[in-house]
Amino acid sequence: MKVGGTGPVTGVGPSGARSAEKSKRTKKVAAPASAADTVSIFGIPEDEMTPKVRAAIMQLMAEVDRMRAELERTQQKLVELEELADQDPLAPIANRRAFVRELTRMIAFSQRYGSGGSLIYLDLNEFKNVNDNYGHAAGDAALLHIAQILLANVRESDIVGRLGGDEFGVILVQASEDVAHEKAESLVRLIGESSFEWQGKPISLSAAFGVFAFQPGTDAGKTMAEADRLMYANKKGDRKKG
Repeated sequence: MKVGGTGPVTGVGPSGARSAEKSKRTKKVAAPASAADTVSIFGIPEDEMTPKVRAAIMQLMAEVDRMRAELERTQQKLVELEELADQDPLAPIANRRAFVRELTRMIAFSQRYGSGGSLIYLDLNEFKNVNDNYGHAAGDAALLHIAQILLANVRESDIVGRLGGDEFGVILVQASEDVAHEKAESLVRLIGESSFEWQGKPISLSAAFGVFAFQPGTDAGKTMAEADRLMYANKKGDRKKG
């Protein structure tokens, strides 16, 4: 395929001829590929590249681009759906299903590498009164308030979830039972000291907790059951003190 201008070549003799030839080579390298050059990569000879064939190939390439874009949108939607499936409906934290899955994964990791870890199980005290006295909308706002306190006061590597109703869980990665106990006390204190209002009325919130360190051979279900049992023991103890 010829590339270059058709005008007269300036200059005579060897120097002018070399200059003209260099100019031709430069233009040949810099010239953009034509449609025939582009589609030749599909193995179609240039002499067979009729307008109809070229149009069909361009249409096919456009369809491939459209399908690729649609696939990317579908994949993004799947990611968003997976995130929604794992998220609690009231707060930007894990729901029970996702929390149990992550707890199972962290227990397995801890047992394999001996890194340790603990679970904090939190239950709000007398939370039914909030719903009864102020309505379920106030109760939902209070649960979101608690979730925000937990998220703001744990590490990014830790996992916060709502286990159902007014119960929350926190997975503390690489944390001993003593460290987890201190963190649980801190979280409960923050919940009690936090300012929460509904329609201008202050509402007091408090919580009880149980802490259970990951144990070899213990699955997520048993770990949660033990932390829950310890939480209720602490709750009963607090009631007797009161």
